[in-house]
Amino acid sequence: NDIRQPLPLGSAQRGYSGVIQHLATGDVGSALAAQELESRLIELGFVEGARVEILHEGIVGRDPIAVRVENVTIALRRREAMAIFVA
Repeated sequence: NDIRQPLPLGSAQRGYSGVIQHLATGDVGSALAAQELESRLIELGFVEGARVEILHEGIVGRDPIAVRVENVTIALRRREAMAIFVA
């Protein structure tokens, strides 16, 4: 059985790779409004169907994380990565 339950990217470990299922920017505790966060994530390439991989995590609180989306590497705060659901 190869079907994985979607989980927030922000709770995944370094080395995790998967495909973006959807964004849920409702209450992740970001400084940005939900709509603004969603727009920013989409502009950065966090769109449904994109392949993502966690390359690295910061020392303090494992934050921020370095994520590869398709062929681009992006640093992201974990709490904002909680809005990105992957499987």
